[in-house]
Amino acid sequence: MSLEHNQNHQQCLEKLLWATEQLEVEVSLAELAKITQLIVQTMTGPRRCFHSAEHMFEVGGSTDAIEILAGLFHDIVYVQVDGSINFNFTYYLAPLLREEQGQLFIRAKPELPDDPTFEMVAAVFGFVPEQALSPLAGQNEFLSAVVAAKALESFFSSSLIVQLTACIEATIPFRPISESGLNPSQLLYQRLKSTNEQFNLKLTDEEIRQTVKQSVRVTNRDVGSFAHPSSAVFLANTWNLLPETNHNLQKSGAYTVRDYRIAIQKMTGFMNFLNPETIFQHFQGEPDDETYHNLVEQAKENIKIGRLYLESKLIANAILEALSLRLSQDISLAIMMGELPDSGYFLGRLGDTFPNLIKPYQPTNYIEKEVCNLFILGRGNGGNYDIKTSPLTAFVIKFIGFDGILALREQSRKFFQGTISSEDFLASCDPELVRIIANEVIKLLENRKQALRIPRQKFPSDLARS
Repeated sequence: MSLEHNQNHQQCLEKLLWATEQLEVEVSLAELAKITQLIVQTMTGPRRCFHSAEHMFEVGGSTDAIEILAGLFHDIVYVQVDGSINFNFTYYLAPLLREEQGQLFIRAKPELPDDPTFEMVAAVFGFVPEQALSPLAGQNEFLSAVVAAKALESFFSSSLIVQLTACIEATIPFRPISESGLNPSQLLYQRLKSTNEQFNLKLTDEEIRQTVKQSVRVTNRDVGSFAHPSSAVFLANTWNLLPETNHNLQKSGAYTVRDYRIAIQKMTGFMNFLNPETIFQHFQGEPDDETYHNLVEQAKENIKIGRLYLESKLIANAILEALSLRLSQDISLAIMMGELPDSGYFLGRLGDTFPNLIKPYQPTNYIEKEVCNLFILGRGNGGNYDIKTSPLTAFVIKFIGFDGILALREQSRKFFQGTISSEDFLASCDPELVRIIANEVIKLLENRKQALRIPRQKFPSDLARS
């Protein structure tokens, strides 16, 4: 095992040990080690870029035992990211679920075992037998809560399991106000009261309220990056999400121009759909009104920046994709833009010799200025599958401005849908801009042509700069 894996394992075990001691639950070190392995093996999987061990430690915080446990367990099932459910979890889940045409369902009542623990978890979520599970409506959180409850049921009381389940349920993100006018935390409070009565848990109303407040703290940490004061860090976290559900991006240096565009296109769609008012939760003074207001306002600003950033990158890469189709149907982004810095190769990068413009576009407001700086200075630290700066997009903005970016949105959409050709799309762009970008790509291809003539050990590292 790697040093990082060992450190994650040790930290997870220490948190489990501390949490169980705080809750006065007796669990042997050997049992805690088994649970640790169950968690860490999944959270350090090859496709975990954002929903990782580091994230689970952050979400749990450091001061409340139930919250810490919720952080450790809340993402252990993430079907879209992992591509499947970890085989070790089938021990707990197979008796409770069935699969039909790729979709998971809770088994019908006659097929379900007599399992009060599962019934309590389902009651907290408001899920029922035969219900279809959706990745966008709590599937992963529900299955994570079931695994957590089953892994701990031998040691934990029913009331503790329900409290832990509530904190995991709260991490279902981006839910609007219900038709009855209640927010997700208020609905959770109602279901907890009902579950308390149904299973005779003897939780007081104050204990239920405190459980909901715990859940609010957990879920607000889960989505905390939306309110990060630095838009560069916010976008770095956004970029860490991309390869989790666009698995081709994990093939560093090998993914295609189209792969990259599709990933940005999907994230652009998500960001445009997202309502900042649904990101953070609050319940009866947790958090206080000022803190909640500040979280929402910062999220609104970051999302505005993120939307313009993504829209701009999408248009710039649409031009590059259209040009790439003159060469091949599926061409590596590295061919068109140059290798990544840590690849061991340097044959130049797209944008190294973009011309200086006499009258480049100047940002007209704070959001535009912030986005321009992000393209030039880069996002915060993040995945190594992409560079943090974006010379191509920065140049496109300098050339046509943000109004020009938005003017190409409809044509780019038609190009992506295949209702117009790549050449039709390029014809709608500024011809001089297209010519400059095409010439930059030609320079990169010339560098590769020259590289083929020179043995690599003798190849000058500054060829592209000569």
